[in-house]
Amino acid sequence: MGRHFEVRAKAYAESAAKKSSLYMRASKEIYMAAKSGDPNPDSNLALRSAIDKWKGQSVPRDVIDRAIKKAAGGDSESYSAGRYEAFGPGNSYLIIDTLSDNTNRALTEVRTAVTRKGGHLGSVGYFFTESGVFVFEGTNRDEVEETLILSDVDVWEVNQQDEYIQVIVAPAAFGAARDVLNGMGITEFQTSEVCPLANDTVTLGESDLKKFNDLCDALDEIEDVQNVYHNVEL
Repeated sequence: MGRHFEVRAKAYAESAAKKSSLYMRASKEIYMAAKSGDPNPDSNLALRSAIDKWKGQSVPRDVIDRAIKKAAGGDSESYSAGRYEAFGPGNSYLIIDTLSDNTNRALTEVRTAVTRKGGHLGSVGYFFTESGVFVFEGTNRDEVEETLILSDVDVWEVNQQDEYIQVIVAPAAFGAARDVLNGMGITEFQTSEVCPLANDTVTLGESDLKKFNDLCDALDEIEDVQNVYHNVEL
């Protein structure tokens, strides 16, 4: 089947606290994407990608629109992106992306969370490959793959898992792939982003898996953390 992939459940924001955290992260990323260029997603690839990404995680349209309106209004708020790599419990590896107005705080809080949960910062990036990733509902895997290839998209993998299809493309082909998928009538994505994808996955034992989940929960509580990518098969 190729590399394992997880379908992000729409029930992710199961509590008010998680919803608030999710919406805040979406707002920051969409705000920065809109502020960096045209606030019209039709002419701003970064903004369009950010909208697709967070829509796939059930962020409401009004949250997205408010973030774009805030950027279009000339708000002076600014965030800096950061990326930290870490070894976690067992043979787990993590890449942690942040978006913060205080990079020193972001580093301190990420390092503290990782260390307290039994891990440590270190270079693990070579265990991942930056990839354009789409996950969406569908059962026509072969048709999707053939259409992308015939459209000269640099496709790396097309996988089927139950009623979901995962498409992995070269990062530079992300926009072209999305346009082809849209042309096939595929406009709703569970995942739609360029991100580091683990080259291989690991299955942790019960004890290490609990420690790993505790680490992910600790990182999720950090305001500056945007995304956590890992190599653990859940």
